[in-house]
Amino acid sequence: MVVDRQNDTIHFLNNARHEFHALYIGTEILGIAETEMRARIDEFNQSFYHASDRRFFLGILSLHKREDRRMFSLETVEVDTMSADMIEFFHAEVRKNVDAAVPLFFKPANHLQEQEMAELPVERLPRILAHELFSTAEFVALNPGITKGRLRAFRSEQEYRENTLEWFDIVVMHRVPDDIPRLAGIINAGHTTPLSHTNVLATGWSIPNAIQIGAFDLIDRENLDGQWVEYEVSPRGAEVGLRLIDEPQDAGQRPAWYAQRVTLDEPEHTYNPILALGRIRYNDRHRYGTKAANLGELHHVLATESPRRLLGFFSVPRPPRDNLMPYLAKLLNKTEDDDLLAAAQQLLTERVRVPRGVALPFSMHQGFLESSPKIQQAIGKLKMALELNAREIEPLCVELQQLIRKTRVPDYLLSELDTALVENLAGVRTFVVRSSSNAEDLAGFSAAGIYESYNHVTTAEKIVESVKEVWASLVSARSVRLRQQAGISLDDCFMGVVVQEQVRADFGGVMVTTNPMNRNDFRNVYVNVSPNVTDVVEGSKQPMQYLYSTVEGGGRTVSLGDAKEDLGIKAHAQLQRLAIVGRLLQAHFSPDYTFDSPVDIEWLATDDVLYVLQLRPYSI
Repeated sequence: MVVDRQNDTIHFLNNARHEFHALYIGTEILGIAETEMRARIDEFNQSFYHASDRRFFLGILSLHKREDRRMFSLETVEVDTMSADMIEFFHAEVRKNVDAAVPLFFKPANHLQEQEMAELPVERLPRILAHELFSTAEFVALNPGITKGRLRAFRSEQEYRENTLEWFDIVVMHRVPDDIPRLAGIINAGHTTPLSHTNVLATGWSIPNAIQIGAFDLIDRENLDGQWVEYEVSPRGAEVGLRLIDEPQDAGQRPAWYAQRVTLDEPEHTYNPILALGRIRYNDRHRYGTKAANLGELHHVLATESPRRLLGFFSVPRPPRDNLMPYLAKLLNKTEDDDLLAAAQQLLTERVRVPRGVALPFSMHQGFLESSPKIQQAIGKLKMALELNAREIEPLCVELQQLIRKTRVPDYLLSELDTALVENLAGVRTFVVRSSSNAEDLAGFSAAGIYESYNHVTTAEKIVESVKEVWASLVSARSVRLRQQAGISLDDCFMGVVVQEQVRADFGGVMVTTNPMNRNDFRNVYVNVSPNVTDVVEGSKQPMQYLYSTVEGGGRTVSLGDAKEDLGIKAHAQLQRLAIVGRLLQAHFSPDYTFDSPVDIEWLATDDVLYVLQLRPYSI
């Protein structure tokens, strides 16, 4: 809708025909050709969304239905900088033109509007926050798509554990466990975050995934449990689509994705030394694993004078804009004439840190395995079972993991590890031990959550135990099965390990440099925040969820998760910096020159410093 103050009129737009407010105003009210509007879009947007004496007020009116109740919400676009007086005027004008029997609430589109709105009494401006609506949303499309499969509804984790799942199953649960096998689809009957391990896996597997409150009632009503259905998730839908179908005749045949084999770079498992992270680069991933190589590359980015790729995302044409460099200048508090590359580098240098650490190479893992004839024999048995697709795979994996845990690490490897820790991490009291395999973060195989990492590790003995646990996770039954389905041979898989200083922080979480609920949104990044740092790694509580713009700037709270209140102004400012940093790093780590491939960043923060703990590609 558009309120025209000059003519005292209100326009309700058919947005199937008029997708953009600005083009409607230009062509239908001002009589300006669409080509001219597009060419001058930044100029018009400035007057429409930021001018204090603006003629037009632009918004979106939504009708919400909950059982027998109805309500309207009114919001602006996220970049609008309306003052409190403007917000009150806009709400009053719309109130006069909609059904008086239906309550109308103003929904702030960003944190700035929330602050402005706080000055107005609730009696004068009824309001509802985005996270309040999100927490009551009955349907959220997490990963759009359509598939056919057998519906399996489990009301408890115990019930889930007691059943065997097939690749063609569609699982419905209140909380889907992180260790799910590859499936045909997922329905979450409770609220979750798009960045949970299960949702990241669903994205990587390209399977439909959604939140559907009341899913069990729907399944019981239609008697769908155990039946074959067509399952559809559409971002434009009001609920998941479930349609009863006959069991396909080819249900027992291998799925189409089985033929899509994942290939690995040839690993190098001959001797390489344990090195400080700062001494390895991205191209060392075939020696130290993807995670270690990315952290090493990040050390290089922070230490190098202005790497050219940093500005890649903002340099790409976004029609009708030639590029986004003017927006980057504002985000960095610079002018277009300033050296933006130097300014971007300054932001990274002053604000971003990678915790100190060392990378253990594949050769150390290989040396350990070759030191034990019993381990070699167990590996041989497992390989034979995999070739025959035998039922004994799981117990063989368990046996091999136990051997790895019990086997003593050779003295020469222990000595090398001890020397590397003394030289690079002397004085550190608490460590993090992370997996860094060559069989993760691949196109078609993200491996999110299938390998182990350990926090709060203190003594030398505990470090060695944790390293062995990480090595053992490479042959867990789940990781072996998932790799087998992807066509990744056990012979080609090796595990590097990262040992880092565990840093102190005020809050932390995960960010992906895209909007997972709207893949066409090039402006926003999605941030999960855990106010308690321990929740970041434990996943024990639902995180806070935010969207932050890396074009016009500004953020909005999508969900408070299990938190009682939102973060403060300083924390919001730090999340905005994190968003900009994410875009810069997305560009540097881009595999091509579109710079559109998003990254997944695990981070911690104080009010002043951002710590990057992990960086990897995010599948879309």
